[in-house]
Amino acid sequence: MFENIHLAFQGIWSHKLRSILTMLGIIIGIAAIITIVSTIKGTNDQIKQNLIGAGNNTLVVSLYQDDYPYDLEYGSLPQGVKLISEDTRKELEKIDGAKGVALYRQRSYVGDVFYQNTAFSGNVLGIDRQYLSVAGYQLVGGRGFTARDFDGAHKVVLLESKLVNSLFGTEDPIGKTVELRRQPFTVIGIVEKSSAFRPVIETLSDYYTYSQNGAGSMFIPEPCWPVLYRFDEPQTVLIQAESTDDMTHVGKKAADLLTKSQITSQTQNFSYRSADLLEQAQKLQQMSNASSKQLVWIAGISLIVGGIGVMNIMLVSVTERTNEIGLKKAIGAKKRKIRRQFLTEAAALTSLGGILGVLAGIGMSKLWTGATGTPTSISVPAILIAVVFSMVIGIVFGLLPASKAAKLNPIDALRRD
Repeated sequence: MFENIHLAFQGIWSHKLRSILTMLGIIIGIAAIITIVSTIKGTNDQIKQNLIGAGNNTLVVSLYQDDYPYDLEYGSLPQGVKLISEDTRKELEKIDGAKGVALYRQRSYVGDVFYQNTAFSGNVLGIDRQYLSVAGYQLVGGRGFTARDFDGAHKVVLLESKLVNSLFGTEDPIGKTVELRRQPFTVIGIVEKSSAFRPVIETLSDYYTYSQNGAGSMFIPEPCWPVLYRFDEPQTVLIQAESTDDMTHVGKKAADLLTKSQITSQTQNFSYRSADLLEQAQKLQQMSNASSKQLVWIAGISLIVGGIGVMNIMLVSVTERTNEIGLKKAIGAKKRKIRRQFLTEAAALTSLGGILGVLAGIGMSKLWTGATGTPTSISVPAILIAVVFSMVIGIVFGLLPASKAAKLNPIDALRRD
């Protein structure tokens, strides 16, 4: 076996130009496939990141009426919807694949928040003790909420770091007082997301998906919410899944549990639902894959053309080495040994072409990303499959020349010029 491999590479090296030209079809085909697959994977990763983010696999389960989210800012208090208790929150934590659960209430684009003469228009959230850790926030200044803040309904507020400059400028906000709906709240700390996710906004839909978080958020203890708004507003649930792939399952289970336990009347068609961003991402990925797979098949045609080129060169090689084959058979070489030698040479030729094609594909992917900005992600399975597939092409298309060599009559072969 090792002798055959040595002879194969010796033959390739002795005919360098011919070997390179023979491998060219394989190299181009493999490089094209690697580039296309890398682009597909990179695009799919970007789609998932744009919708789900590079955060901590959190999803929101909120109250719906019919097929639309129920807006508590403009709607009346929903009848027949209970507040979520601590026991229910613990039941949500028991869902397979759930890692953490938090409850909160929210107002978006609040306009009646002031620091001195500066107004703030962003989000105000009344959060429970688990929210910051589940949502992936970390403290970067001051202090966080304590048990006394929750138990005593202290009027304190945490600011998201991106709104500090717009509201306070160069001032240190810690200890300052802001007015929320004419109620004084003391700034005690600054928080920010532990993962710096910056979505790529390319469409109007992307803008609306992310714009609600663009101005930043303020967080107050949940017991302070009745001071600003209504006491018995139903909460929204934030759930952290173990992994991105668990998000759909966890979201549906949580929505079913809340609909069953919290909705006591069906007269107004209330239900809890999760925004299945993973499913949206998968649909967009399928649309991307459908068109891209056609390109993979087109690139695959060049591999067949390359295989035919290998078969042609191997037939020429058999003709050139007729005397060598005849001599080996004359001294006792069996048919299978002759066949194995030429199959090994064909497989070595295409495998080398496959490796060079992979390297060229990786390089082309990097160049494509640099030139167009299109994200690419190198797929290791695709690389392994490409190399193995190129070897298989060598064996398949080398079978005819190898069989022809093995069937040569030693007397005729030795007598041929």
